[in-house]
Amino acid sequence: MAKGKDVRGIVILQCTSCVRNDFNKESRGTSRYITQKNRHNTPSRLELRKFCPYCYKHTIHGEIKK
Repeated sequence: MAKGKDVRGIVILQCTSCVRNDFNKESRGTSRYITQKNRHNTPSRLELRKFCPYCYKHTIHGEIKK
């Protein structure tokens, strides 16, 4: 088995609406999820609809840098 660059990397998804609102007064923070993605199949940034407990709705969570 080849020991090279890890194909499946760990990525962090962060709520885009919480970040866009600059942690407004109603929001206590920002929602983050940790997941994996295959870098060969999806070289672009990952965006998924996940539930944000701070916004109380499903929003788009985008990949951020570590």
